[in-house]
Amino acid sequence: MEEIEKCNDFTAKFGLILSRLDAIKLVETRALLLKNNERIEFGGGVIDKIIKEFCDSPYISMYNYVKTLHELIEMFYFYKNETLDMISDDDLIKFMKHSFDGKCQGSLELLSGRELANMARNIRFGYAPDYSEDTGYEEEGEYGEY
Repeated sequence: MEEIEKCNDFTAKFGLILSRLDAIKLVETRALLLKNNERIEFGGGVIDKIIKEFCDSPYISMYNYVKTLHELIEMFYFYKNETLDMISDDDLIKFMKHSFDGKCQGSLELLSGRELANMARNIRFGYAPDYSEDTGYEEEGEYGEY
């Protein structure tokens, strides 16, 4: 919890501050997610890494900060399992941030439902995380025909 609160020194310049209660709830979320995803973790975990990586996102403000952190932490542990731990914590967090700020334009639904799902599938099949195959389908015509 102290590690999370120390992040306020870093995130304050982006207008983002967590209260002690926010920090407690994030730790509780982490503990529940570790249990639900049948994971163990040593040390403080990844909450502070996620906070520091995402705090400069143009899509995060005090209005959605805490809720977004809870969802990002949930996605992180779920996709650590989905990737069979074949991606490092830091690389997964960087991929999440790049996708969130880029293709997803701040949408947590697109991040989880599309980008992270594709990334996990790619990793499981031995491709690069951001691999995208050209489907070869013809473009849809003017009247919806192919």
